[in-house]
Parts: sequence; structure tokens; C-alpha cells
Amino acid sequence: MRYMIIVKASPESEAGLMPDESLLAAMGAYHDALARAGVLLDASGLRRTAEGWRVQYDGKDRRRVIDGPFADSKEMIAGYTLIQVRTPEEALEWSKRYPNPRGAGKECAIEVRRVFEMEDFLPGPAIEPSNQIGNARA
Repeated sequence: MRYMIIVKASPESEAGLMPDESLLAAMGAYHDALARAGVLLDASGLRRTAEGWRVQYDGKDRRRVIDGPFADSKEMIAGYTLIQVRTPEEALEWSKRYPNPRGAGKECAIEVRRVFEMEDFLPGPAIEPSNQIGNARA
């Protein structure tokens, strides 16, 4: 089972401020523990939304590009950690150990979501191209 630990953006991350040294050290130690346990698949921070864009779909096959920054930072994502574990309980335990992304004493939340796996979908021609991508990685 794969789970994504999603770090929400903050006013600091949207301002482009880098975390302080103690937070970087805590994050490094956490990700090192994940790697030593063999459950870390990927982890990255994301640059602020001012350096990104959205593609807005109008429901009629038209798309509009909207440049960042975006107004509501609590709905934005600042980074993620992707883990692969055996049980939801194991994912919960790892997520409870995640360092506070804003630093000690600051309110924030992380979100944890299970990633869909190919076996979650019914077999058929619609998912065959995705199966081929998955097989190419193996």
C-alpha cells in the first residue's frame, strides 16, 4: 500500500522562505528513518505557487492557464512524502512521527491519503495503457 503524506502550504512557504536549520535536520532524520525502514519511495518540497500555474477546464474541452500565485495558501501543497507500507496502521504510525512542517509551536496539519493501485481498478482496455507503464517500471 502506498500513502502520500501531503504537507500543506503556509504563509512562509508561499513567501519562498526556506525552513530553519532545526526543521531541516528534523525532516532529514525523519526521511532517513523512513529510508532505513525500507518504506520511503519519494519526498520533495514544492516551490511556491507564484512559480506555478493551473490549467482550468471549462467542461467544454477548453482549457485556460492561470498563473500563480494562488490566494488561499491553506489549500495549496508545499511538499509530500510517498511511502509504501503493509497496513494502514503502519502508515498512521509513520505519519504521526512526521515533524511539524512549520516548526515547533506553530499550528498546521498534514494530510495522508492512500494512493490508488492498479488492482483497485477493474481490468479492461481503458486501463491497459496504465498497466503497460507500470510493467515498464518493474
